[in-house]
Amino acid sequence: MRFHAGQTLGHYRLLDKLGEGGMGVVWKARDLRLDRDVAVKFLPEGFSRDAGRRAFFEREAKAVAALRHPNIVTIYAVLEAEGVYFFTMEFVEGETLARSVVPGGVPFGAFLKVAISLADAVAAAHERGIIHRDLKPANVMIEPSGELKILDFGMARFLQPGPVLAGEEKGETATLENVITGTVSYMSPEQLRGEVLDHRTDIFALGIILYEMATGRHPFRGTTPVETIAAILKDTPPSAVAVNPRLPDLVDRILEHCLEKDPRLRLLSASELRDELRWLGEETRIVRSGDTPSIAVLPFSDMSREKDQTYFCEGIAEEITNALCRVHGLRVAARTAAFRFKDGDASPDDIGRQLGVATLLEGSVRKSGNRLRITAQLVDIASGYHLWSESYDREVKDIFEIQEEIARAIVQAMRITLSPQERGALEKSPTRHVQAYDYYLRGRSFYNRFGRHDIEFALQLFSRATELDSGYALAYAGLADCWAFIHEHAERTDAVRSQALEAARRAIELAPESAQAQASLGMALSINGDVAEAERAFEAAVGLDPGLFEAWYFYARFAFGRGDLKRAVRYYEEAMRVRPEDYQSPLLVAQIYDDLGAPEDARAARRRGAALVAERIDLHPDDVRALYMGANGLVALGERERGLEWARRAAAIGRDEPMVLYNLGCIYSLAGAPEDALDCLERAVSLGLSTKGWFENDSNLDPLRALPRFQALFAKLG
Repeated sequence: MRFHAGQTLGHYRLLDKLGEGGMGVVWKARDLRLDRDVAVKFLPEGFSRDAGRRAFFEREAKAVAALRHPNIVTIYAVLEAEGVYFFTMEFVEGETLARSVVPGGVPFGAFLKVAISLADAVAAAHERGIIHRDLKPANVMIEPSGELKILDFGMARFLQPGPVLAGEEKGETATLENVITGTVSYMSPEQLRGEVLDHRTDIFALGIILYEMATGRHPFRGTTPVETIAAILKDTPPSAVAVNPRLPDLVDRILEHCLEKDPRLRLLSASELRDELRWLGEETRIVRSGDTPSIAVLPFSDMSREKDQTYFCEGIAEEITNALCRVHGLRVAARTAAFRFKDGDASPDDIGRQLGVATLLEGSVRKSGNRLRITAQLVDIASGYHLWSESYDREVKDIFEIQEEIARAIVQAMRITLSPQERGALEKSPTRHVQAYDYYLRGRSFYNRFGRHDIEFALQLFSRATELDSGYALAYAGLADCWAFIHEHAERTDAVRSQALEAARRAIELAPESAQAQASLGMALSINGDVAEAERAFEAAVGLDPGLFEAWYFYARFAFGRGDLKRAVRYYEEAMRVRPEDYQSPLLVAQIYDDLGAPEDARAARRRGAALVAERIDLHPDDVRALYMGANGLVALGERERGLEWARRAAAIGRDEPMVLYNLGCIYSLAGAPEDALDCLERAVSLGLSTKGWFENDSNLDPLRALPRFQALFAKLG
């Protein structure tokens, strides 16, 4: 049926044609009963004659009508008049979001306002089981007031299972953009491939829209639809912050998570996107306004003659960080974020910009026998001046008092008023026994090397700490971590498993609010097979301290062990975020990327991990774990000879360690040396390695599976 201005259908008089597409034509009309302007959307003629299509149309309209959100156009009614089916909806004046995209990108404040509103509206639709499938700037209206409305849920579908109407898309013009339903330049990879869609296709489209607003350019450029499709399927967009340096660095991270090719690696939901954007806005507001004091505590420099006090210097900085975190009026950079700058290569301006803080605490430690000399200075980044500085010449036993004095001096220098509770919190220390504290710090230092002898030494140090202070929760958590590692990599016995669980439960008994204790409990429970309890402990750990590396790293290993690759990837990525200098997470997640069919992501992760290993072994040439993990990454990247050189160095150091031998087997397998690989694997098993699941599931060993020696070894594992 042809429509014309002035035509009346029911009690609606048509005024102006607003637009037309594959799913219908839209007119501005006057509601003669309620005396208001509305938008009227008509079905295509083919739909009107097809009962199944009409039913689909009505279901779509009713689903959207059930939404009540200020940023989604309101549906008023679904009607029929003179044999024509249509629905009426709110008439929105203004211009499309497409007109707001400007070269170089919009100001950050305007970007954030639109981004949060869009994400919130899409989240509301997803919560009702509705996906849009055609989100694009042309489908978003900006009203004169500045508020936005998402239009045209014409592509919406219910998320619950149900048959798609046969021939549902027939009758549309056969152009590339609507053969696949939607607009090519805003489609997700899975949409272009014609796969089953869920809410994550909208998250990808949101990522494109937000990138376009932030930079003024589309992330996937092509002069033809075919070139655009190829770009969406294969290309990685340039950094948005590089295109528009006015943006905070964290914008890149959010957009990258929206634009993951694999939907399993994207942000989990539009509500998560909204929350991240709100957090970004709050963090940026705090940093720019200067209303809230902010600080990063850098690791203190080791000025001792032997240069063997790194663990102690880092421990002091960590304890001061923990104390300052208890002050409500102070924003403190996470320990792992601040410790990225321990090498002193970055300027205060760079550190402040990257961490979003206005002040830095830096210092040095000289330890000789029972004497300490500690210097500390608080630096205002903007002016470069010292706000406070002090030197302490004390005995080692006074270390806790020194840490508390430094924390109180910082608070005073920054003019923060403390409550009585906060004054007491500044004096809270995990132990008051200096020697137990030293044993714990040294134990953590050895544990983080991950060699068998390192773990055994760490176990002794943690044990000594608990003997000196039976109430030292963190030392019990360290014991649990060591026993869990031994169980996983060397001795899978009930006795070892029980000791891990006993130590972890003692840590929780002493400090239930400790994220470190909860993470250790999660690992102990996981090796004990208590899956649900382990997950609750890990969730508690990341909730208590999202900046704790061990919480995310242990959780990632747990998820991988459960076969939940998608979650393992997310948690390893979080581990990389909170400890960017760690080489393990990128090298471990790379193999999962490969298993998920994301080879480019795998290569990028391996390149990052291998570079971090190179830095690590320059400083610690005997770090056997770094050597064999880096070797694996290099061989997988095609750098076979360099990788095998690192492997030989690892073999020379850890020739009798089952864990080292197993990893050498993986490296030689990847390098096309099956006999060398099997020699290592057989020796690992003879020395006690019994983790059959690794031999069964590790894709590094795929080249060996058809070989009789491997099959015999696998059978020997029982």
